[in-house]
Amino acid sequence: MDNSTQESHLRSENSVTYESPYPLYAMAFSSTPPLPSSHQRIAVGSFIEDYTNRVDILSFNPDSLSIRPHPSLSFDHPYPPTKLMFHPNAHSSLRKSSSDLLATSGDYLRLWEVRENSVDTISLLNNSKTSEFCAPLTSFDWNDIEPKRIGTSSIDTTCTIWDIEKGVVETQLIAHDKEVYDIAWGEARVFASVSADGSVRIFDLRDKEHSTIIYESPQPDTPLLRLAWNKQDLRYMATILMDSNRIVILDIRSPTMPVAELERHRSSVNAIAWAPQSYRHICSAGDDSQALIWELPTVAGPNGIDPMSMYSAATEINQLQWSAAQPDWIAIAFANKMQLLKV
Repeated sequence: MDNSTQESHLRSENSVTYESPYPLYAMAFSSTPPLPSSHQRIAVGSFIEDYTNRVDILSFNPDSLSIRPHPSLSFDHPYPPTKLMFHPNAHSSLRKSSSDLLATSGDYLRLWEVRENSVDTISLLNNSKTSEFCAPLTSFDWNDIEPKRIGTSSIDTTCTIWDIEKGVVETQLIAHDKEVYDIAWGEARVFASVSADGSVRIFDLRDKEHSTIIYESPQPDTPLLRLAWNKQDLRYMATILMDSNRIVILDIRSPTMPVAELERHRSSVNAIAWAPQSYRHICSAGDDSQALIWELPTVAGPNGIDPMSMYSAATEINQLQWSAAQPDWIAIAFANKMQLLKV
């Protein structure tokens, strides 16, 4: 890697660590910006290969660089949550002033109300035709333009769009030929998904019979694991391939050919997140224990793109989230630790 990469961007004095009793995977930042002298909520989910798992609610004070757990807000979760996400809109009619809405996926999609000193289940959403069986949900995304809508992806090849205010299915689509691993909203009625069939597909709820394939794995049937749609510039999305060190950047105006491939990780990439307030920056993390921040150039040079900054963790990084309410902070999860990095 050339000398232009600055490791100093993410030094230890710009990080704070939370140690959990359990291995961690799913994480979410609250969308509510912290007021002066208040804290931001963060949810973390355990990853235990067992039925009983936990979700813990933490509060982060960026001024004192401290993370505090709230035992009264910790709750049991069936199976490890595959994703956690707070209500994306800080000013929603669904949200009460002092509470947060939290969604979790696993066997079902669940909604929880996180109050000052308690957490209550609001709804359990199950779209299985037979009540005894449910196909596990791999991921979901909360529509930030129309927050009554959540889309889930499942190993049963479907994507389901829920109206969470009414607690009903708006539509269910057979989205792919194999398991669907991730889903992301672009516009109010447009979402994309990635699958074990190796394709990225875009769907429009106004025309459910058709989808657009905008990328397919170079080797047939190499699964695509994650999808991130750039909310600052909807022309761009990013995806990662199973067991690959590459992050593929796509421009939906020129399907099939990536506009960039980021290849500086030394082993498999596990997570990607676009910067919430900059259309040119993306973070990635992987099995090489590194979190890399990239600035996408207008035109990629012949030798590829180097990351602008890097951070090394103690072991493989499984997950990352970039805080929309506090864009200076990125969270990474590795082993039983969550680390917040100031960027």
